[in-house]
Amino acid sequence: MNIKYKWKIFEELSKDELYAVLNLRQEVFIVEQNCPYIDLDYADQRAHHLLVYSEDELIGYLRAFSPGIKYDESSLGRIITVIKYRNRGIGKKITNEGVSFLLHKYPDNNIVISAQHRLIKFYQELDFEERGEVYLEDDIDHIEMCLDCTKR
Repeated sequence: MNIKYKWKIFEELSKDELYAVLNLRQEVFIVEQNCPYIDLDYADQRAHHLLVYSEDELIGYLRAFSPGIKYDESSLGRIITVIKYRNRGIGKKITNEGVSFLLHKYPDNNIVISAQHRLIKFYQELDFEERGEVYLEDDIDHIEMCLDCTKR
């Protein structure tokens, strides 16, 4: 499978790209997970967006933040793989691409995620460690996880 990664800041996203990203986020986080919440949190304007394509189809996405926006450290969020492409290692590739991007831009910063609790093992396999207690976010158990970049 030929996967292409495109990094863009908000202003560089075309209307069609933005529409596809928002559609994908609604499809997965709101409809599939049956979790009504406000996805549009006004943080997209300050994020770096990773659009992941197979051919011309958007199959994955994440957004990355500089230190001081979501957390004191840099961070990743809204990590998605389209359902028909799951269990093929693409989610790990997307996350690793996000980690590489942030390590390059902010080499002295840890990387934080607010992970759905059910995905702890997935992120542990990528060297993220739990930090703090489980908390409820949009009626789904989450836990803060951190990649200690001083260990890399």
